[in-house]
Amino acid sequence: MFLIGPLGHQELLIILALALLIFGAKKLPDLGKSLGEGIKNFKKSISSKEKDDASSDKPVPPAKDE
Repeated sequence: MFLIGPLGHQELLIILALALLIFGAKKLPDLGKSLGEGIKNFKKSISSKEKDDASSDKPVPPAKDE
């Protein structure tokens, strides 16, 4: 039985233990928070780019010379 793709429970525990050894218990929450914020900002930038692309399809009227 697969949990996440080909990774099982034992593999995930080994990965978590290695991350704990490498970064330490105090850094892991900070790393998780910054990773979550990065993903959130990435999604926000993609959705705003899609909105900009949709609005750029409309023709822009020429500027009036005064």
